[in-house]
Amino acid sequence: MKDLVLNWIKAFYDVSSQSELLELLDGDNYFWDRVAWTSTLLVATVVVSLIIWWITKEVLLGFVKSFAAKTRTNFDDLLVKNKFFDAFAHLLPLMFLDYFFSIVFFVSKSWFDFAERINEVLIAFAVLVAIRRFLNTVRDVLQERPSLEGKPIGAYVQTVKIIVSIVMVIIMLSLISGQSPRFFLTSLGAMTAILLLVFKDTILGLVGSIQMAANDMVRVGDWVSMEKFGADGDVIEINLTTVKVQNWDKTITTIPTYSFISDSFKNWRGMSEAGGRRIMRAISIKVDSVKFATPELLDKLSKIPALAEFIEERQKEIKAYNKKHNLDETQINARRQTNIGLFRRYLDYYLKHHEQIHQGMTIMVRQLSPTEHGLPMQIYCFTNTTAWVEYEGISSDIFDHIFAIINEFDLVIHENPSGSDFQALLTKR
Repeated sequence: MKDLVLNWIKAFYDVSSQSELLELLDGDNYFWDRVAWTSTLLVATVVVSLIIWWITKEVLLGFVKSFAAKTRTNFDDLLVKNKFFDAFAHLLPLMFLDYFFSIVFFVSKSWFDFAERINEVLIAFAVLVAIRRFLNTVRDVLQERPSLEGKPIGAYVQTVKIIVSIVMVIIMLSLISGQSPRFFLTSLGAMTAILLLVFKDTILGLVGSIQMAANDMVRVGDWVSMEKFGADGDVIEINLTTVKVQNWDKTITTIPTYSFISDSFKNWRGMSEAGGRRIMRAISIKVDSVKFATPELLDKLSKIPALAEFIEERQKEIKAYNKKHNLDETQINARRQTNIGLFRRYLDYYLKHHEQIHQGMTIMVRQLSPTEHGLPMQIYCFTNTTAWVEYEGISSDIFDHIFAIINEFDLVIHENPSGSDFQALLTKR
């Protein structure tokens, strides 16, 4: 095709060789001829390249997309989604221009060299875009594999992208300047300190991603809490330099990847995998409501199936102890049951027979050290679900029951006096 155009130009000036044609057009009398030929051929080449671009984008890519939709594999669908094939719609017309520039600028070698360098840089850039989109597709494919679920695939792909981008930028600089790539690699060596400063976050992110993956510290989908950054929610993305956490209020917190190595954080994955979520909550009991159980209270509580057998056996044990040591129940050092002890026993029985409490994990009802806010009675157990809404419902139901039944044990919940309490006191006076 190039020879055909060149032969037509030679026939136009009735010369037999290209050297004669160049010698003829190089004269001052043919200046406007040179401008006319260059402009005409450039416009024609650009128009043809645009037609090639349109055909490639509308026809060939349409065929590729329809073909990918019919295949069983998902890889080609992801290539279409990430616009990998669209990069070739730019490559083909650029390659066409590169092929015909030698004819367009046949009368000016300097312009030919300049246009060719610019075009080759554009080709290299299009290749870079295609490689990056291909890497995006590889990332999507790997993230769909169950064996790699939660792994920081995005961080590794970003690392490869950076390396490829650096290589392609060096190639583009080499093309546009005419210098060898070795020249720029040598210059990069001299700029190591500056590069380390510029890419500090990237290098730390790469180190952090590798350590997180090696130690299985964080996966996509994990619930993490990091007070320093105000993050408390699910990890939705792990990149080379950042980890995105979607908080429970649907806001998104962006945390530097390396911070998961250098700072402390809480990962709730163990709770999710164990199948039980902990309830650790206490109620404060008014200390002066704690007392020995009277016969009337014992008789009332004995009607509760959860306590009947326990009260009977404990009374026998206490009577045997007091008889052995010649103690009367009215004596201060005699053994007697207390209302808070019976309450603790009831709660223990209640939790161990609760259908929504995980019976394979720790179940405990214990007293904590008394404070100015009363005597804390702590419930320590695990629900048989880790779903947040269900967990809160189970926890609330348990304490609803505790607040409703505590009066049956002649116990009182501790409360700080409110304004109405002081008002009632003044009214009585």
